[in-house]
Amino acid sequence: MKILISSIGTRGDIEPFLAIGELLRKNGHEVVCLFPEQFRVLARESNFEFVSLGSEFMEMLESETGKFALGGTGSKWKKILAFIKLAKIQSGNNKLMIQRQFNAVCDLKPDRIVHNGKVMYPVLWEVESPGKTVYISPVPYLHYVKGHTHTAFHSNYGDLLNRLTFRLADWGLEKAIMMAVKWLKLTGITRRRVQRALQNHQIIYTISPQLFTRPDYWPQNMQIAGYHERNKTAGWQPDEDLVQFLETHSKIVFVTFGSMTNPEPEAKTKIILNILQRNNIPAIINISSGGLVKPESYDKQRFLFVSAIPYDWVFPKMYAVIHHGGSGTTHMALKNGCVSLIIPHIIDQFIWNGIVHEKGAGPLGIKISNITEKNLEPKILEMFNNKTFREKAIQIGQQMKNENFEVALINQIIQKG
Repeated sequence: MKILISSIGTRGDIEPFLAIGELLRKNGHEVVCLFPEQFRVLARESNFEFVSLGSEFMEMLESETGKFALGGTGSKWKKILAFIKLAKIQSGNNKLMIQRQFNAVCDLKPDRIVHNGKVMYPVLWEVESPGKTVYISPVPYLHYVKGHTHTAFHSNYGDLLNRLTFRLADWGLEKAIMMAVKWLKLTGITRRRVQRALQNHQIIYTISPQLFTRPDYWPQNMQIAGYHERNKTAGWQPDEDLVQFLETHSKIVFVTFGSMTNPEPEAKTKIILNILQRNNIPAIINISSGGLVKPESYDKQRFLFVSAIPYDWVFPKMYAVIHHGGSGTTHMALKNGCVSLIIPHIIDQFIWNGIVHEKGAGPLGIKISNITEKNLEPKILEMFNNKTFREKAIQIGQQMKNENFEVALINQIIQKG
């Protein structure tokens, strides 16, 4: 089959689709990537054909307004205003990206489209071509689960209000999709047909069942197919400084905010470094996307700054990971038995923070805009000194390594069996 894989978001939203793409290609299928322009290099590294959704979405996230909305310190009203401003900008971006999605599908004529929730045109394609789209989510609670709100609310308000949050999210998605119908000047597509497509298309959560169990009341078109990762160590070699650092220290913490940015990277870095320095904790700090930065002066014996390092290579050598709580980083840390301390920035990261704590693999973290040396230090010390966290993380990791959902995932995508 010719399969179009499409995702919109940060790198954490793209990586699961690249992993799926590599599995599909291994099983003989032709794969084309439809991502924001900034991820062209990643797609080409895996030797996939690439079609661009433009650069506007990532430019919006990397703007000063985007950085403030995701991780800035300020009043709730200022945050709300920042999100409103982003929403206005994204409205224009959506129109451009919907047209590009439509054009790509018309040009490529795929047999299947595998997409995330931000890619909306496939829902309209599903209306006219039932059974040919697969919705992938690497984060939980986008569909109703008892005892939880929709991921965007990351709370529990009681069953009645919880259900309302899912309906509200569905209403917003349906409204956005119907706006796409208007932009594309499509005919014959009603809101009811869109609702039916959203309810009936194949939905796969690429999450380890060690972290999220499939509810038995879900319909058969909604499944969990485990966590999938691609090998990112091919062609990569550690430099001498990294090798020496690993040989010098035996209990190391890895610090990363992944692709998350914030308007105060120097201040956030200083908070974490001061705590680690004061407590003699060695650390490798990843500064790849600018959420953390390398200061002019620091203890080079105790800290090593890196800008590009495969997590699947370094995490097996770490004791713990302080991170933003992206789905991929959370899975990777636990799969390698690392204690996690999550400093959530947005949306699903608050969910992963709660899951890791509930599973006993780390302390409950503090959101990025609220961290101070005073409130973060006891969390880091608890992460580093509580042996029970480590024991639980290793146990979860062993169970995750025993999972094998490759065949199930491929069969669900091509709808075999």
